[in-house]
Amino acid sequence: MSKLNQFRVFDSHFHIIDKRFPLVPNQGYLPDDFSAKDYLKKTQNYDIAGGAIVSGSFQTFDQSYLLAALKALGPNFVGVTQLPATVSDDDVISLNEAGVRAVRFNLKRGGSEGLENLERFAKRVYETVGWHTELYVDSKNLAELHKTLIELPSVSIDHLGLSSAGLKNLLSLVENGVHVKATGFGRVDFDIKKAIKEIIAINPNLLLFGTDLPSTRAPKPYSDDDLFIVVDALGEELAKKVFYENAIAFYRPKSAG
Repeated sequence: MSKLNQFRVFDSHFHIIDKRFPLVPNQGYLPDDFSAKDYLKKTQNYDIAGGAIVSGSFQTFDQSYLLAALKALGPNFVGVTQLPATVSDDDVISLNEAGVRAVRFNLKRGGSEGLENLERFAKRVYETVGWHTELYVDSKNLAELHKTLIELPSVSIDHLGLSSAGLKNLLSLVENGVHVKATGFGRVDFDIKKAIKEIIAINPNLLLFGTDLPSTRAPKPYSDDDLFIVVDALGEELAKKVFYENAIAFYRPKSAG
């Protein structure tokens, strides 16, 4: 098997969990600590060129943990945060300067702004600072969101949309320019290789790889084998694009200008 570090990776989806900062139980669940140091240790055998720290349901609207994590990990890393629609433009601008690049709507677990504010808020943060919008949502629910999502300026869907029941909905969004994260392989109920091949066949620029570390609540946590699932499905050249180039273009970390 190829060595992990032969592939440069911008990790498009992982969580930092730091109990020094506020955590709110979600459906009775609180995760264990997973610090910036833990993340770097877990990925020490990879060529990690940066990544996106994603706010979880249990972090709700807290920004303190995220700002601390961005400072600890440095300018190659960006934040994906959850915010109320009432947040001021000044606060959004300040978060952007700190390295935040997206707002997340957690429709699967909650802890984020509600769906009723999706369209207005997504357009507002894009117009203010150029952020895209990320959705944690079961793809079987995407049909009812299709018109709204394709009219937004920039969107991604987490974890390959999770379910086979909605895969056609997901692929329809890809046809309309929506990004998809090849993450959380232990969360999905379909053939991953087949799905990522289908996405790449539609548009090779829209698929992003991430570890989903520490894989909170996932039936099967991330393993190094997940990276090679992508390589086996796409071949090394396309895999390199999914591992690094697509995410750099999408997230615009400070180090990349």
